[in-house]
Amino acid sequence: MKTVFINGSPKKKFSASSYFVFLQRLFAGGEQVSETLRTPADHERILEQLRDAQAVVFCLPLYVDGVPSHVLGFLEKMEVFCRDNSLSLHVYCIANNGFIEGKQNEPLMQVFENFCARAHLVWGGGVGIGGGVMLNVSRILFVVEIGILLLNIALSLMNGGGLFPKEAWWSFAENALLLLFFNSGVLFYLAGMGAAIRKGECFGKKYTRIMIPSFIFILFADIFFVIISLFEGGLFRGWLAKKEYEEEM
Repeated sequence: MKTVFINGSPKKKFSASSYFVFLQRLFAGGEQVSETLRTPADHERILEQLRDAQAVVFCLPLYVDGVPSHVLGFLEKMEVFCRDNSLSLHVYCIANNGFIEGKQNEPLMQVFENFCARAHLVWGGGVGIGGGVMLNVSRILFVVEIGILLLNIALSLMNGGGLFPKEAWWSFAENALLLLFFNSGVLFYLAGMGAAIRKGECFGKKYTRIMIPSFIFILFADIFFVIISLFEGGLFRGWLAKKEYEEEM
């Protein structure tokens, strides 16, 4: 069974969608093809992969309570392609957003459900994930934690110690368990959808979130987005941006 995974994030790297594609592929099994959808130049390449596929999994962020515009353009072409080639794909979706509620992804799920009805495809369901941005940041920090562990091991060896500096390994284990807990809801539902993909069955719509209390999420989310805004010039863009004035006629 061939499954095509489509990362619909417009980001070139370190997107939450790429992270969730990676997780879903662990559970899907069978022949797998991973594609990235960002521009119209990607359309024909991805459509050709669908010719002999049995399932397609879209993984994308929620934009303004809906599907990103560049993905909508692809869906229009995919509808015609599937009809012209009499394809009967099972379509699944993994949607994530920056809000805490996974249910916030419901309008996006409805778009895909309606798309399947119009294109005569099988709507297999999907997983809506709340706090996707924070989950993505947590996995990036975990990679940093791995680097710190390797550095501590190297320093331990240089100082005549062994490969297992106790404090470094305990710190790493604690952070690994914390990451696993944060992702527990996501892993549970992606495992279930992976089983449905393997069997060619419908999974239905499920919603989950990062496993932390909402008040903690809001606090850290506010701090994170203020810092990102400062680094990217968003907060002071109106003050510091170079002004261009049009000549009055």
